[in-house]
Amino acid sequence: MFDKILIANRGEIACRVIRTARRLGIHTVAVYSDADADAQHVRQADEAWPIGGPRPADSYLRGEAILEAARRSGAQAIHPGYGFLSENADFADAVEAAGLVFIGPKAASMRKMGSKAGAKELMQAAGVPVVPGYTGEDQDATTLAREAERIGFPLMIKAAHGGGGKGMRIVRGAGEFLPNLESCQREARNAFGRDRVLLERYIEQPRHIEIQVFGDNHGNALHLFERECSAQRRYQKVLEESPSPFLTPELRAAMGAAAVQAAHAIDYANAGTVEFIVAPDGGFYFMEINTRLQVEHPVTELVTGLDLVEWQLRIAAGEPLPLAQDEIVQRGHAIEVRLYAEDPDAGFLPGSGRLQRLRLPPPSAHARIDSGVVEGDTVTIFYDPMIAKLIVYDEDRPRALARLRDALANCEVEGPKSNIAFLERLARHPAVVDGRIDTGYLDRHLDEFVGDSGGTGEADAVIAAATVALLRDEAATRALAAASGDPHSPWAEASGWRLGHAGQRRLVLREGETRHLVLASGAAGDYRIEYGDRAADVRGARLDGEADGGTRLSARFDDQARGYRVEADEHRVLLHDGERRRRYARVPAYEPEHAADAGGGDQLKAPMPGRIVLVKVAPGDAVSQGQELLVMEAMKMELALKAPRDGKVAELRAAAGDFVEADTALVLLET
Repeated sequence: MFDKILIANRGEIACRVIRTARRLGIHTVAVYSDADADAQHVRQADEAWPIGGPRPADSYLRGEAILEAARRSGAQAIHPGYGFLSENADFADAVEAAGLVFIGPKAASMRKMGSKAGAKELMQAAGVPVVPGYTGEDQDATTLAREAERIGFPLMIKAAHGGGGKGMRIVRGAGEFLPNLESCQREARNAFGRDRVLLERYIEQPRHIEIQVFGDNHGNALHLFERECSAQRRYQKVLEESPSPFLTPELRAAMGAAAVQAAHAIDYANAGTVEFIVAPDGGFYFMEINTRLQVEHPVTELVTGLDLVEWQLRIAAGEPLPLAQDEIVQRGHAIEVRLYAEDPDAGFLPGSGRLQRLRLPPPSAHARIDSGVVEGDTVTIFYDPMIAKLIVYDEDRPRALARLRDALANCEVEGPKSNIAFLERLARHPAVVDGRIDTGYLDRHLDEFVGDSGGTGEADAVIAAATVALLRDEAATRALAAASGDPHSPWAEASGWRLGHAGQRRLVLREGETRHLVLASGAAGDYRIEYGDRAADVRGARLDGEADGGTRLSARFDDQARGYRVEADEHRVLLHDGERRRRYARVPAYEPEHAADAGGGDQLKAPMPGRIVLVKVAPGDAVSQGQELLVMEAMKMELALKAPRDGKVAELRAAAGDFVEADTALVLLET
């Protein structure tokens, strides 16, 4: 076994590898960019070396800088994690040439899978089922359009050297083909440096099921069962689980055998994932092999009881596979979701900024957290905005889903916006609960998962939030009074008591752009609260601490007992009723209304920091509301920036290639 390894990655996966290495007594070396000097993977490793600027191209994609850090640190092997250089065959070769061990497959196996087109041809020759399509080298647009007509619509355009959902487009008619081809090629060129594409018949309402495989350097290969990843948005996985609720034992066995056959076809060693698309009738077709550890590997670890990173290290050190196929058992049910800094209500716009508050459920036998950040860290604009992976486990799927819902209710992020509420709706949606979601369901029914839906009615929630605010204010006032010279003075009460009147108080809670005015009287957990045309008598209200570190409000509202999970301070109240969360800002009762920005509709602003990759208009052009004016690349994705209204372009303030900050005016329209 190795004495020292270097981890050529960052964030959550680097921290994950460090944990296993430390358990095995292996010294760890981290590398970091300028943006990651204070990151958790740097703090957790035994030593860390700088490798360049904040952009991936200036740091984590610089193979020569990583090899230099390995040489200077005395590392014997390099673990690439996922992303960055993990599937770069040239880097794997360079590692071997430097006398180090690459903790992953051989470069020759990677090259066979590095092209989706070549991989598909190879698998077809090996007898693994593949989807009909075009994988040829002739990339002329006319040729591709002709092949598209031959394959038939709908079809999928895919970047031949891509991954992670980038460089993929569904085309449903010949008239849509060329614009989608150009967009796909541009995104592939920016993300992967190559714009070759392949075409595939698009299977309607498919499942995405992948098989975890392992091979060693002694000719052995096996599988560790499946993960279902059908809950996707724009080809990005949002929920993964094992076992799949769709597979029968017979189909599971057939897919496992096909995956092992695929691994043998390329002499595969170390961890890999064979991904299949599965039709509603159970027909399955090879998509690709990811020649690395997957983001969702904890799901497999929980149902098999195995440490896949340990397996990677042992196989890279020359050991045979630790177990035989018949010794691997699938027990219980595991589900993973990914917490991102993004705004689902704004088209899942990625976010960045300091994590002012980060509360995650405590680790247990039923909940696991894999994260590369802690409270106070910053989600930067330069990398994927994932905050953490939440993985739950129980003896069967219904119990695992219940664990997931409970764990999500215990999550809270302040700073950048997050997708927690979206994940909560996902975990309760009938398509997920019934196990019938397909890869396109979220995109077809996104309105069922974003925006305001379900949970406690508005009036009930506002009254409960006001109760929390009252209790919190009284506790704070008592604490101040206890430290004063007259702790029993009635003037120190927070009940609103004054000589000559009943002590009614005004509270204003702002939810988004909506102001909720509440009138309250009473004290010490017994209140009369008026909100609009609703009045409620609140009795026995109190805030209690919970075992997980959270706080719970319990009270009788008009004689109906209710409980809520809450967080509160002088600035905000967070309320969770068991199904959905609400966030209220506390604002002054007589806060003036602010006039809307009259010029807001005359400018198109950058929604976040990023690089302009395409400008589609010129000064003097007439544009219509919703028309795409520019394309921005930010956080590894393309964003279409559209006209806020009809008008004429007065001025362009950005050109292709420019890096712009958030809220920068990019296009001005004539007033």
